[in-house]
Amino acid sequence: MKTIGLLGGMSWESTAEYYRLLNELTRDELGGLHSAKCVLYSVDFAEVEHLQSEGRWVEAGELLASAARSVEAAGADLLLICTNTMHKVADQVQAAVQIPLLHLADTTAAAVQAAGVRRVGLLGTAFTMEQDFYRGRLASHGLDVLVPDTAGRAAVHRIIYEELCLGVIRDESRAAYQAVIGELVAGGAEGVILGCTEIELLIHPEHSPVPVFPTTRLHAAAAVTAALG
Repeated sequence: MKTIGLLGGMSWESTAEYYRLLNELTRDELGGLHSAKCVLYSVDFAEVEHLQSEGRWVEAGELLASAARSVEAAGADLLLICTNTMHKVADQVQAAVQIPLLHLADTTAAAVQAAGVRRVGLLGTAFTMEQDFYRGRLASHGLDVLVPDTAGRAAVHRIIYEELCLGVIRDESRAAYQAVIGELVAGGAEGVILGCTEIELLIHPEHSPVPVFPTTRLHAAAAVTAALG
């Protein structure tokens, strides 16, 4: 079994989901008392969020690159960035280490394609929905990516940072997300990518009229496959 390196803490709520899923999926594959071999570097999300909000992405990349080197030195054989948004600096992180980075958008795109979906809605932080680093990566796999309108994007982003990252789950916020999903479906979306690791704490398959693609679970599953392969 290979050792999975995790860059987490962005937020720790979603990193806890990564840890749970990696271990559950490994147990399901191997049985008994088996669990995932992993190394976790958990950053202070307040520092990262400050750099995000000021657009200081190179500095944020340096922070994660340093963490990635520590994870590699601790024995990791592959690397996960446990957040969609910070894949904006994925190339900078990959350049800092010799072990392979398993890109979250690639594992998500593969699942969307396998489901026979081409036009897909994307929910995430404003950075993820509005900038090209994630949408463009999905589009490079042949997907047609739709995002909410301005008001929808603002609502989705606010709920992530003000509620989900703090472990707050509200029925009213779930209803707001469902309204946004409904608008994406009305615009032609055949599925919806839950493109922020915390969204899976709020939205489950039964909350959407079309298939949802939970990026945390998909990323974790791909990591376990790579670790056991």
